[in-house]
Amino acid sequence: MKITAVIMAGGRGERFWPKSRNSRPKQFLSLTSDGKTMIQKTVERISSLVDAGDIYIVTNAAYKGFCREQLPDIPEENILAEPAPRNTAPCIALAAAVIGRKYDDAVMLVLPSDQLIRCRGIFINTLKKAVKAAENSDDLITIGITPSYPETGYGYICCGSEKGDVFEVEAFREKPDLPTAKKYLASGNYLWNSGMFIWRLATINASLKRLMPEIYEGAQRIGAAFGSPDSDEVLEREFTAFPSESVDFGIMEKSENICTIPGSFGWDDVGSWLSVERINDTDSDRNCISGDVITENVRRTTICGGKRLIAAVGVKDVIIVDTDDALLVCAKDSTQDVKQIIAKLRENGRDNLI
Repeated sequence: MKITAVIMAGGRGERFWPKSRNSRPKQFLSLTSDGKTMIQKTVERISSLVDAGDIYIVTNAAYKGFCREQLPDIPEENILAEPAPRNTAPCIALAAAVIGRKYDDAVMLVLPSDQLIRCRGIFINTLKKAVKAAENSDDLITIGITPSYPETGYGYICCGSEKGDVFEVEAFREKPDLPTAKKYLASGNYLWNSGMFIWRLATINASLKRLMPEIYEGAQRIGAAFGSPDSDEVLEREFTAFPSESVDFGIMEKSENICTIPGSFGWDDVGSWLSVERINDTDSDRNCISGDVITENVRRTTICGGKRLIAAVGVKDVIIVDTDDALLVCAKDSTQDVKQIIAKLRENGRDNLI
């Protein structure tokens, strides 16, 4: 069965402000020393499994140019531009409808565009196991990450009975507090929810039709008009009418045919500036530094310089990010609150900095 991939690239990456902006969000930035952007790395790592002509990028209409520029091997018609942000369920339904014009059935990999995978070979082998399981069943499969510490910033998957290479999913759990996360880790039955999915086209369409008929029917109308003179008009009309709904809530948490496959391949969701030190080299003082930077007695600090010299003295556990028009100084334990700065900028009418 043909393997296709859908890469979700419509997010704004607000916790990576001031580098990530509405005009160029995180997935189109390079956050690693190799100079490749997050979306380029996502496409590259699946290139041995999925042909370029079967990779589909779903992104905001404003970002279509970035996709064409950074992913020249992806056919232009495979870059699907959402006219408005509507979360992951409409995104997936749109891609499924377009892929359905090409194939009666196929395996769909659904992947975020802004995650890091260190062990590419192990990742591909995990995907192959998931593809095999999807081909031979009507299961909706998600990849769960084997947890290494009690993380409170991720959702969790509770594993049930083993079924070949996969496990039945007993339940999805929201982001826990620390005591609960410690219990999950100690039990050995929980995985981090990676937001990666594998299923057959027929399986996800059947689930959408049953649980989210409004989105399914609208997406099918978009698919039927795809490539015609009316394509843009139909896309605008139907997609903007969709409710904003995640596939996790709309499909996964309401279905019984859910399975997960554990993954241990050096996964990082690169969710905030705190991730930078995990995905890049650090010096003997555990500092992660780039740009024109001079330090004295600095420890466990990430500094991303711009055009200006940054001099840091006597600081520790801090994030410093410099751009042409904004400077972020943030304690490491407050990186999740960077989004609050975005909110305050909006309140003060400073949208030019968002």
